[in-house]
Amino acid sequence: MSEHKTKVRLLFVDNGLYHHEDVEISTELIGDYPRLIDCLREEPTVLQQLHLDINRLCAAYRAD
Repeated sequence: MSEHKTKVRLLFVDNGLYHHEDVEISTELIGDYPRLIDCLREEPTVLQQLHLDINRLCAAYRAD
């Protein structure tokens, strides 16, 4: 697997308050999915590394 990482900013909302988290995901894994959100929700490697509250996630985008 590639050692190249892509910085991804996750924006969450909780009771009207917004906060963000920056994570790094293998660039190769992101390229395997048509949408970044699909990678975050479906890729087993990503799911093992991150705990995502998908119900509170309102945006995810590359921060590079």
